[in-house]
Amino acid sequence: MNLQCLGWTPSLATDFTSTGLPGCIAGRVAAEHRDRYVVLSEQGEAAAEITGRLRYAAASRLELPTVGDWVVLQPCGDGFAVIHSVLPRRTLFLRKVPGELTEPQPVSANVDVVFVVTDSEADFSPRRIERYLLLTRESGAEPAIVINKADLRPQIEELVRSASAVSGGARVLAASAQDGTGLGEMASLLEGARTGAFIGSSGVGKSSLINALLGETTLRTTAVREWDGKGRHTTTSRQLLVLPGGGIVIDTPGMREVQLWAEEESLGAAFPDIEELAAGCRFSDCRHQEEPGCAVLLALENGELAQDRYESYRKLCRELKFLAGRQDVRLRQAEQARWKSISKSVKHVMKAKYGHN
Repeated sequence: MNLQCLGWTPSLATDFTSTGLPGCIAGRVAAEHRDRYVVLSEQGEAAAEITGRLRYAAASRLELPTVGDWVVLQPCGDGFAVIHSVLPRRTLFLRKVPGELTEPQPVSANVDVVFVVTDSEADFSPRRIERYLLLTRESGAEPAIVINKADLRPQIEELVRSASAVSGGARVLAASAQDGTGLGEMASLLEGARTGAFIGSSGVGKSSLINALLGETTLRTTAVREWDGKGRHTTTSRQLLVLPGGGIVIDTPGMREVQLWAEEESLGAAFPDIEELAAGCRFSDCRHQEEPGCAVLLALENGELAQDRYESYRKLCRELKFLAGRQDVRLRQAEQARWKSISKSVKHVMKAKYGHN
C-alpha cells in the first residue's frame, strides 16, 4: 500500500511537513469504533488512539478524526499507533445529530464525490434527494445521484427524469449491482485515486454496489423485508476501502433521518433553477412569498416551476432559518458558561490571595 493509492496529494504533503513532528508518518482513517480507529498507511493497517492532548484541545467533535481524514500518526509497534493531529480537510460531510441536540455529526471527510443512493422502488423520493444534495453541496463534494436496483424497474428512465428534475445539474445514474448497470460510470468518477462516499437509506443497496466495484463480497448485505420493501441496517459503522482498479470508497450506515446542517446560502447551489429565477425578482431580498414583482412566483403561476419543487425549497429554507436560530442560542449559552467559569476562577484566586470575597 502506498499513500498515492489512498488519495495523497502534494498539498497534503506540505501540510504534513509543516507539523514538524519527529518519528511520525501520514495515515488515513479507514474506520472509527468509539475511541479506537483503524488507520491505513504505508506501513499497513493499524489500530490507533488519539493523544490526550488532542482530545483535550478539541473544541468540539469536529476537531477529532473521522473516516476519510488524513492524520499525523506515530507507529508504536505490534499494529498499534497514536494519532497526534488531523491534517486540514478539503471537504467535510455533516448532518445534524438525530434528536433535539443542535450539534453537527461528521459523516466523512476528504470526499471528492458523494453517491446519493436511492432505489427504484419504495425508497425513491425527490424530496429526500433534495435534502441529500443540499448536504453534499454544503460539504464541498461533487454529488451524483444513483438509482439502484434498475434491473427491477422496466421504466427506469421515468425515475431518471424525475431525479434529473431536482438534481441541480448533478449526474444521475441508473445502477444495478446484479447486472452491472452503471458500475463503469461510478468507477470513472473515482479515477485518479478519488474518494467516493455512498450515502442513503437502509436497504437501497449501498454495500452491494461497493461489493460489485470491489469485485468481491467484502461488506455484509441482507435482503430487504418483503412486507414493506424496507431494508435493515447491514452497515453499522463507516468504512473506507481501496478499490483494486483505483479509487477509494466509503460505506456509511443507512440514515433514518436526513437532518440538515448547512448555511442558508447553500440553498442556491441545491436549487439553481430557483436561484436563476430569483435573479429576476424586483427586490434583492425577495422571500418569494407575497412580494410584488417576484419572478419565482410568476414562474410558479406560469407552470415553469413545479409546485412541489417550490414547496420543498420553502420548507428547507424554514428549516435552515430555524437551525441558524438554534445555533445562535447555543453559542450565546456557551459564551455565558465560559464567562461564568472565568468569573468563578477569578473569585477563587482572589479569595485565596486576599482572604475575602
